[in-house]
Amino acid sequence: MIHQFRVHNTNIVLDVNSGAVHILDDIASEVLSCFDENGRPIEKELGIIRQKYGEVPVTEALSELETLKSEGLLFSSDPFEDIFSAETTPAVVKALCLHMAHDCNLRCKYCFAGEGNYHSEKSKMPFEVAKKAIDFVIESSGNRRNIEIDFFGGEPLLNLKVIKDTVLYAREKEKSHNKRFRFTITTNGLLLDDETMEYINNTMDNIVLSLDGRREINDAMRIRRDGSGCYEAIVPKFQKMVSIRKDKDYYIRGTFTGNNLDFSEDVLHMAELGFEQLSIEPVVLPDGSGIEIKREHLEIICSEYEKLALKLLKLRKQGKRVNFFHFMLDLEGGPCVAKRLRGCGSGTEYLAVTPQGDLYPCHQFAGIEEFKLGNVFTGIDKQDVVESFRGLNVYTKKSCRDCWAKFYCSGGCAANAWHFQKDLSGNYEIGCELEKKRVECALWLKAQELLG
Repeated sequence: MIHQFRVHNTNIVLDVNSGAVHILDDIASEVLSCFDENGRPIEKELGIIRQKYGEVPVTEALSELETLKSEGLLFSSDPFEDIFSAETTPAVVKALCLHMAHDCNLRCKYCFAGEGNYHSEKSKMPFEVAKKAIDFVIESSGNRRNIEIDFFGGEPLLNLKVIKDTVLYAREKEKSHNKRFRFTITTNGLLLDDETMEYINNTMDNIVLSLDGRREINDAMRIRRDGSGCYEAIVPKFQKMVSIRKDKDYYIRGTFTGNNLDFSEDVLHMAELGFEQLSIEPVVLPDGSGIEIKREHLEIICSEYEKLALKLLKLRKQGKRVNFFHFMLDLEGGPCVAKRLRGCGSGTEYLAVTPQGDLYPCHQFAGIEEFKLGNVFTGIDKQDVVESFRGLNVYTKKSCRDCWAKFYCSGGCAANAWHFQKDLSGNYEIGCELEKKRVECALWLKAQELLG
């Protein structure tokens, strides 16, 4: 399987199964378009190309393409479909998302968790639950040494004391159980002060800071309880937080909606503020929400991704290294095979824990009773639900099997599939189209870097 596309006057072909990426001139690109899905040239169509360009250049292009085929870099066979099985490795839990607070000091208009309480009563995770969650993941992680803990909300800093106690407890357990905990926190920033920033910088391996970009865009969506915006309050704090991070990981994470389809301007605005590690995600909301991404928006958004890729390239040529999360691809190493085929591991390797200790496949399933897997105190009691997640991969999803982007999106988000189709094996079609365009732009950026 191959995927041919063109971004900013550059012809690119991706050999899906080998991962090889080739830049083609116009003649080679047109010649390749004359090949059938099995990699055989169609003589009738080639005849038209010969009339257009002449015999010699077309023959040369054919020879080069056939060489790539013989080297397994074009129309290569799938190395995984026949050997990959959902049962190849035992399931171990390697990451937990701890919902430290089902409460929030913002009322973001697109929040999937309601007002941070996941459409239920406000609550904070007691230390006894957090402590048991650490015990649970140690017991459930098998021989795996590295464990990820995400402190999430609502707004997790509403429960800072328990976060501190949890980190201490996990560190105490590391040596005796041969584990290494890696901590991440996601915060809206309102509760950051100098002392809290110093603590977070010293203890968190990664920090996710929520900002939607330009002041008017951010303050239209990310509002306080009284309806006022938060931009003025959080931006100086984020700038200070990032300055003391130095070479430690962080992300400025935003959301764009139907109200700011020119989201590349928000990415560039955040770069102008001094932030280099950026992510801005398309909102995922059902039709009728008022700010949802609609199918008629796709052409505009895809064009905006191409515009963003070009702007980022220009910044890099100026020596400004701004990383956009969705454009970051490792063509040499990249994720392991299992991750490329299965995705994030929600419901099996990655679980969410509510303040009451209930276990869910991920934070986006929290509060949906049929996906409640158990509790950290009693363990998992819905093994059938776990197995349904364990069986998800790019080959068990019909819409993914023949998709050229399957090894990059890994089958997409199970939560989005369920929310839109009530089928874990389904997909969120708008999300699929946007992911394909992001991958194309990422490959174009990588090609430009390699070309110098």
